Amino acid sequence: MADDPETEVMSHVNRAILVVEDEKPIADTIVYALRTEGFVPHWAAALGAARAILAAETVALVILDVGLPDGNGFDFCREIRTKYPVPVIFLTARSGEVDRVVGLELGADDYVAKPFSPRELTARVRAVLRRSESVPLAVGGKTPSVAGPWSHDSAKCRIAYRGAPLDLTRNEYRLLATLVAAPGRVFSRDQLMHAAWDDPGAAMDRTVDAHIKTLRAKLRAAAPEADPIETHRGMGYSLREET
Repeated sequence: MADDPETEVMSHVNRAILVVEDEKPIADTIVYALRTEGFVPHWAAALGAARAILAAETVALVILDVGLPDGNGFDFCREIRTKYPVPVIFLTARSGEVDRVVGLELGADDYVAKPFSPRELTARVRAVLRRSESVPLAVGGKTPSVAGPWSHDSAKCRIAYRGAPLDLTRNEYRLLATLVAAPGRVFSRDQLMHAAWDDPGAAMDRTVDAHIKTLRAKLRAAAPEADPIETHRGMGYSLREET
């Protein structure tokens, strides 16, 4: 309905969804559920077809199975992160904690285990898309800002350090944007999880630590002598002022 707030929000969102799933009955269920909710699904049964769709179409989100006939979904997620700023929801029969943590550490925005409810999956898709369209927590206006060595364009979700643009995953961007917005402030891991993850309950302390580690590596690549993120043992992390 026109006066439905969620419908109004979704009307401004790209509705194209890439579904990468090799089991046709499952793919048919997902495609039908997405179409029922007004999305435009594109189905790929293998990674080769998925690459072709990503190259030809602008999709809003990828639903990605882990086990595929021509490769591994985790590896493909890494590949997506290097080329496309698109959220990823893993869909897999492997629901163990290790697999879940690996998926989230790779930058996945959510993780759904089989068997699943199509309604729950579409609700998660909507939640991820709403979050991806919003400005990250602790980030101010949408105009580019410069503070010391940092340049942050929140409208384009881009951060540069000492003039060097940083190639960040979605969660890395959200973490760093939160720190950049308040230099010197110590953020707990729980605060950072709520700032960067759509489902903070799914993340763990070591997931935040892993993302901080990759952020530090990318910052060292931009400025080898610098170490702008400070660890506060037992408390969390902060951004050093004027580093």
